[in-house]
Amino acid sequence: MCEVNLGDSKALLVCQNGEVTAIGHKCTHYGAPLVKGALGNGRVRCPWHGACFSIKNGDIEDFPGLDSVPSFKVVVDGDDVIVETSPDELKSHKRTQPMARANAEKDSRVFLLIGGGGASVACAETLRQQGFEGKIILATREADYPYDRPKLTKAMSATGEELRLRSPEFYASNDIEVQLSKEAVGIDVTAKTVQFSDGTSIGYDKVLLATGGRPRSLDLPGSELKNIFLLRTPEQANDIISTAQGKNVVIIGSSFIGMECAATLAGKAASVTVIGRSKTPFAQVLGEQVGQALLKMHEDKGNKFVFGTVPSQFVGEDGHLTGVCLSDGQTIPADMCLIGAGVVASTDFLKESGIPMTREGCIIVDKGMKATEDVFSAGDIAYFPLPFVGESVNIGHWQIAHSHGRTAAKTMLGQMVEFNSIPFFWSQMFGKSIRYCGYAKSFDDVIIDGALDELKFAAYYVSGDRVCAVAGMNMDPIVSQAAELLHTNKMPPASEIRNDPSAWQKQFIPKAE
Repeated sequence: MCEVNLGDSKALLVCQNGEVTAIGHKCTHYGAPLVKGALGNGRVRCPWHGACFSIKNGDIEDFPGLDSVPSFKVVVDGDDVIVETSPDELKSHKRTQPMARANAEKDSRVFLLIGGGGASVACAETLRQQGFEGKIILATREADYPYDRPKLTKAMSATGEELRLRSPEFYASNDIEVQLSKEAVGIDVTAKTVQFSDGTSIGYDKVLLATGGRPRSLDLPGSELKNIFLLRTPEQANDIISTAQGKNVVIIGSSFIGMECAATLAGKAASVTVIGRSKTPFAQVLGEQVGQALLKMHEDKGNKFVFGTVPSQFVGEDGHLTGVCLSDGQTIPADMCLIGAGVVASTDFLKESGIPMTREGCIIVDKGMKATEDVFSAGDIAYFPLPFVGESVNIGHWQIAHSHGRTAAKTMLGQMVEFNSIPFFWSQMFGKSIRYCGYAKSFDDVIIDGALDELKFAAYYVSGDRVCAVAGMNMDPIVSQAAELLHTNKMPPASEIRNDPSAWQKQFIPKAE
């Protein structure tokens, strides 16, 4: 696997099983060089965020990102490998797959997608790519077209328009009707209608429920004071970062939303203090050792932490917040507070619907993302079978939501498909990224390879002798390589990794050709 120059552009040249192919050289998500990724069986996985592309035709096979990469004709003439292309093919490193247009005379069905996140967008595009000619309506309670939600904590000044996944013109040209500020408040699965807060209703032949989660609020004395924020939309992110300038900021919650916001606000706010219930941030997901390393990174940048306590009330003067009182008796001075205490499923409107749900409000689906007759679900609210672990789970990852959407679309069209993807997520703080693949609801041990104090390491999350997940910082493409092995059930046992953490890379990952 290597890059070759094509005039002012490049291609990724791959030789696998005696066949030479050439595709675009950059991931369509954030532009990572695919040559630095992981070569799997018939596909290459991005080193940054795990998107996968076919090495034969460039089609995107796993997410994040929506576009495929171009593919080029290859001619092998003796010792010469010739890549044939044209200037038009090299104009962009992205390729949108062909999509059908709506044709009511041929297909009068209405497929209604509730929610404006990655799951609904991936579902809508997959439906058109698979030749669906019926009507597609994407209804979202938000005022913005679907946007890159993970950036809300990292690019807090960006507007909804700047974060859009697709332009309004894209949806229009592919006959995907997007209805903004359209909040679902009820569903009748017998009559096949969804009711909305504006008093209207829409009938459907099939419906996808992908409403995501909403930030968990805190019902405490003083919650009505000004400058107490939740984060869900670009507008809220904009308000938070503009208000925080030169102010004393308290963040409640020491998991990903809270910690990513703390990193973004460091150096902009006068002070940032994070309140955490546990003694180490990220401990439940990344373990104590990794959590402590990330904690030190924050402390080195001036962020402060108070652990082992929870807020008890907010106090203020003249209607504005001045402090956060804690259960241990402390009061932390605060000009503003961001609540990052997790999310709850936005499924209250489904409680009387008869749709199967968990106690936490997640929709129970089968392997094809189907909940009940003509009702499907995807994204953060789905409780779905994960083949990798052999049980149903709820995972709020951006990549998972996209993959759910694609699977649901194919099932809606009557195809016999099953969700099968390895969870992959990332977090970025202070310009440094940590990547994670797999799923470890709990783990017995964490094997560390590398130097935690230098933030250059791989961490293997172990249950028994099984590696359930792998995280890494500054060790690309280890996490993408591990994702490929987990996907094919070829990850070596923990005992082998303890003996030689690098052996598995040599054994399973093809060498550059």
